[in-house]
Amino acid sequence: MSDVESQKPAEAPPRKLPRDARRLQLIEATIETIARQGYSRTTLSEVARTAGLSHGLVNFHFETKDKLLVETLLYLAEEYRLNWTQAVEAAGPSAPEQLYAMLAADFRPELCTPGRLSAWCAFWGEAQGRPLYQEKCGSNDEEYNRRLEELCARMNAEHGYSGDPVRSARVLRVTTEGVWLDMMTLQAPYPPEEALATVMTCTAAFFPRHFTAQGLIAA
Repeated sequence: MSDVESQKPAEAPPRKLPRDARRLQLIEATIETIARQGYSRTTLSEVARTAGLSHGLVNFHFETKDKLLVETLLYLAEEYRLNWTQAVEAAGPSAPEQLYAMLAADFRPELCTPGRLSAWCAFWGEAQGRPLYQEKCGSNDEEYNRRLEELCARMNAEHGYSGDPVRSARVLRVTTEGVWLDMMTLQAPYPPEEALATVMTCTAAFFPRHFTAQGLIAA
């Protein structure tokens, strides 16, 4: 690349995109804005600036801030659901393989980013966000919790463990969520690999013949 080419400014996002692509662009800009500004201070104008688009274009696609926030939460929730369900489906048939895949999915680099973690924490933590979260994401949480409990129950039935599967699943879920929050509140957050090792340490306390801090013990 020549010196002249290297000094060229980054190209602005194209003005004409398919409707779905433009909406996705604005949702991604909303995630970035929430991460930087917080839930309550996110505005349509700030999202437009982040996306490099006009305020009117944001209005055209979402009409109000509330609609934009709802669509952003639904997008994040479906992204998260697909992330872990596809990971479990792609894993082997055994309970240890599927349990590892389900827990490790939370720390995939494309999902476990500072921006997405900040956005999730904002939706969890804001007074305005909690009712919205419960209304829009409650069924996804129930599906996740049910599958995690089923896998813990299978670990008992198929591998001779005896812990309460509901309680074991709850501890694993709370540990995973706690690590996400920890990564957001520390001034020098640890990387996703260390976060997963922390969750695996907890998993090994319940299922020591199948897990260590390094992950799944090979059969």
